[in-house]
Amino acid sequence: MACIIFTMALAILTPGWLRSSVEAICTQAVSWRLTTSTLRHLMLTSIMRSQKKSDHLERTASVLRREVVAAAKVCGTTDESPSVKSLHLLVADTNFSFKAGQWVDFFIPGVSVVGGFSICSSPRLLEQERMIELAVKYTNHPPAVWIHNKCALNSEVAVRVGGEFFFDPQPTDAPRNLVLIAGGVGINPLLSILRHSADLHRERAERGNGYEIGTITLFYSAKNTSELLFKRNILDLVNEFPEKIACRLYVTKQTTQISAELKPYIMEGRMTEKEIRDHISTETLFYICGPPPMTDFFSKQLEKNHVPKEHICFEKWW
Repeated sequence: MACIIFTMALAILTPGWLRSSVEAICTQAVSWRLTTSTLRHLMLTSIMRSQKKSDHLERTASVLRREVVAAAKVCGTTDESPSVKSLHLLVADTNFSFKAGQWVDFFIPGVSVVGGFSICSSPRLLEQERMIELAVKYTNHPPAVWIHNKCALNSEVAVRVGGEFFFDPQPTDAPRNLVLIAGGVGINPLLSILRHSADLHRERAERGNGYEIGTITLFYSAKNTSELLFKRNILDLVNEFPEKIACRLYVTKQTTQISAELKPYIMEGRMTEKEIRDHISTETLFYICGPPPMTDFFSKQLEKNHVPKEHICFEKWW
């Protein structure tokens, strides 16, 4: 997960497999909460043991966090790619909320290291169903090992929201275009922003008021199409809002044939500064999340092209 370096802000449908297989579990879990003392013990024990500078808590020590530490229960898991697993978490505590793009401190009973994972779902899903979604790449970091090897339905954890990288426009704010630039699992907070933007557009279309979102363009790079996370969700939004949402998907090490469904959106090779530069305007905000070299390159190129610093938002992950 990432450390915040520089900052500035659908009602997605729960997948059918999740509704059919775990609906009963989630319904029963609405009334479930870890006790306050258990949550406090879990959090303090993890904080005291997380002393290495490479740990998430150390890297983000100066980053703003909410006070609420909420119990969460695993309601479903999905293999998003050969190396990435997503978690569907029920968070019954109504004091728990987040802004699109933020992450959570992830406390696991029996694991002394605290994880840090970006939320990839929309705030609307939490408001309507008390659910959040995380997608975690396998590494030898203890929280990631637990998620991939030990996490199961009904596993109990605790979460706390943090981060200054988010998109949270107010109804009276001026319309903005968004350019989202993602590398690898850096798609997670940007997918949350994309989903939130779709929610805002739906709300305005249905009610005739609310924030007026501009256009959204997603640039997303991964090694190959199997590592392009949530590609079906992304294309569904592109097809739902063809005049509002566009995407360009890049693969740098593709060795197999690209499917007909994906081919119109795929470019082989790396995304370039020129492609991003073509989207610069005074009404555009840029959100970048990916490996540090990629994030550094595009943020510096945007500055060189006279994009105001307050219009460039980025988060680095390792």
